[in-house]
Amino acid sequence: MMEEVKETASVLSVHDDSIKVTEVLKEGDTLTFIIVSQKLSGTGEYHVDRTYEDFEWLQQHLFSQGDVPGIQGVIFPPLPAKPQVNASPRSIKQLGFLALGECQPYCKALETFLQQVAAHSILSKNKAVEVFLTSSDPPGRQKVKKNIFNRLSQAVEEMRKEGHKDVDEFFQNERDHNLILTGCTKTAAEKFLDVVATEQKIAVACGHFSTALHLCVEPGEDPDKQAFSRVCVKLSEVFESIKKNMTSVAENNVNTLGLGLDLESRYQEAEREMLFRRTCKLVELENAQRNVEKAKPVKKAAMEEVKKAAETEFEHTSGVAKQEIARFQGARVEMLQQALVGWCEKQLLTAKESADQFNQHLEVFRGMA
Repeated sequence: MMEEVKETASVLSVHDDSIKVTEVLKEGDTLTFIIVSQKLSGTGEYHVDRTYEDFEWLQQHLFSQGDVPGIQGVIFPPLPAKPQVNASPRSIKQLGFLALGECQPYCKALETFLQQVAAHSILSKNKAVEVFLTSSDPPGRQKVKKNIFNRLSQAVEEMRKEGHKDVDEFFQNERDHNLILTGCTKTAAEKFLDVVATEQKIAVACGHFSTALHLCVEPGEDPDKQAFSRVCVKLSEVFESIKKNMTSVAENNVNTLGLGLDLESRYQEAEREMLFRRTCKLVELENAQRNVEKAKPVKKAAMEEVKKAAETEFEHTSGVAKQEIARFQGARVEMLQQALVGWCEKQLLTAKESADQFNQHLEVFRGMA
C-alpha cells in the first residue's frame, strides 16, 4: 500500500529500456495493462498487471518527495490522461492520438512514461518505482489524493506569478521559449490529428463505395451487362485497395509522428509546470527577503532563518532545473527525430506496397480494354 512505501534510495532491478506494456485487458469499465520488464540479473522477466489507478499511485509518490533536494526542479515525465473504455467526444479530444487505434498508441505512451521514469537519475531511486515494476501485488487500488504539483499553474490565486519577472536571464528566456513552443506544439498535434481523422473518413467512404459497386453487378447473358459487371467488380477491388492504403497511412501517422507530437506537447506542459514551480519558489524567496528587511529586531533572527531556508530551496530547485532543461532539450530533439524518421520509413514502405498493388489493378484494366 502507498503509506507502506518509504522514499529511500534504491537501485532498480530491471533494465529501463526493456520495460514494455504488452497488452491491455478490458473488464467492464476497467482497463488492466500488462507490463513486462527484463531482470538485471538476466534470470528472466517480471510480469505485472496494473490499472490506471496504479499509475496514479506511482505518480503521486514521484510528486511527494519533499525531502529530496531540488525535486521541484524536475521535469516529471508526463502521465497520459485516464483512458475511457467507451470514449466520449470530449475524452477523445483530451486524449488526442492516444484515443485511436484500439489502445496501442495509449499503451505505447504508458510504456514511454515508465521508461522515462526508470531512466531518470532522481526519480528511479524512489522505492515506489521498483514496487510498481516488480511487485505481484497491485499497489494503488485505493483512492489517490491528487497532488498540487499538477494543479499549480491552474490555481487562480497563483496565476499572477506566471508573469513574474525572473532574476535569472537563462530561466526568463526558457520561460518565454517554452510559452511559444507549448502553443506551437499543441497546434501542430491538433492539426495533424485532423489530418488523420480525414484519412480515416476517406478510408470508410472508399469501403462504402467499394461495397456499393457490387450492387451494380447484374446477372444474365447480355455481353454489355457482363462487361459492365466486370468493370464494377474490378473498380470495387480498386477502392478496397484505396481503403486499405488510407487505413495504413492513418495508422502510420498515429504510431509515429502522431505519438511524437503528443509526447512533445505533454513534455512541454511538464516543463512549463516545472518552470512555474521554480517561479513560485523565487516569489517565496523575495517575500522572505522583504520580511527580513521589515522585521523588528525581536523577529529578525527568525525571519533570517526563513529566508535562508527559502534561499537554499530555491538554489537547489534552480540547480536541478538547469540540468533537467539541458537533458530535456537533447531528449526532445532525439524523440522528434525518431518520430520523423519512423514516419518517413513507414509511409515510404506503405507507398511502395500500394504502388505495386495499383500497378496490378492497372494491368488488369488494360487487359479488359
